[in-house]
Amino acid sequence: MTVDIQPACLGLYCGRTVQYINASAEIYGDCGVCPRGQRTDGDKICRECTGSPGHYDWLYLGFMAMLPLILHWFFIEWYSGKKSSSAVFQHLTALFECSVAAIVTLLVSDPVGFLYIRSCKVVMLSDWYTMLYNPSPDYITTVHCTHEAVYPLYTIVFIYYAFCLVLMMLLRPLLVKKIACGLGKSDRFKSIYAALYFFPILTVLQAVGGGLLYYAFPYIILVLSLVTLAVYMSASEVESFKDLLVRKKRLVVLSSHWLLHAYGIISISKLERLGQDLPLLALVPAPALFYLLTAKYTEPSRILSEGANGH
Repeated sequence: MTVDIQPACLGLYCGRTVQYINASAEIYGDCGVCPRGQRTDGDKICRECTGSPGHYDWLYLGFMAMLPLILHWFFIEWYSGKKSSSAVFQHLTALFECSVAAIVTLLVSDPVGFLYIRSCKVVMLSDWYTMLYNPSPDYITTVHCTHEAVYPLYTIVFIYYAFCLVLMMLLRPLLVKKIACGLGKSDRFKSIYAALYFFPILTVLQAVGGGLLYYAFPYIILVLSLVTLAVYMSASEVESFKDLLVRKKRLVVLSSHWLLHAYGIISISKLERLGQDLPLLALVPAPALFYLLTAKYTEPSRILSEGANGH
């Protein structure tokens, strides 16, 4: 197939669309924005994205899908009260909402009706911020070539959050009204009100920092999971293995943090070399073990007493 040779387009993301194929030659249009689902190739021609997300892309989408679920669970636990039996049902409902939202999001994405998506390959950070690279040939007129070069990793997160919000508003109020009898009328809906705040925050975070999150999320997971585990064990006064086994809830929280540790390690290593990367998962329990073994040496009362004795 011959190619219609034309001057290359300006800017990183401006390209020519294929108008039609005449015999064995491709005829291109003027330089401009590529249609949705396409991005420019090395010759500045808009080509349809036919690839599939890589392992790291799926891990990123999994991280963005986990954020609202983790926040749901946190605020449900925060507002449910220690004696409320409704927390478990609300946790399961939040899990159901996010799971259904994820499945529906995949089904409505291209190709429609399938649990897989086609995507463009992420090459560099600027792919997430094409609006910052619109060229101005004469420094007056701007050629607008903004499009989703990382299709659909940017917009699919917004679609998922929208479905999560809709499902929450349809299911959660009815559930809370039926089973949260142990809470006051003003408290039982607070976890839902919290979601109405954090969903807009997550949306803005994705809109502004999606590209930064794409490259930094494995380290964010590790740092936040380590910090929150230390804060939880300190607030719960867990100083030994015996204290950890007193309540099942503590084991659930510890297991959840271990899963997050493992997810962060897998995201960093990408498990491209299984023989070398899988042993890294043995580091998952290390922070908790280190905390339990050293907690007795950092107890404030002991430090104060030793200071008073002049040690």
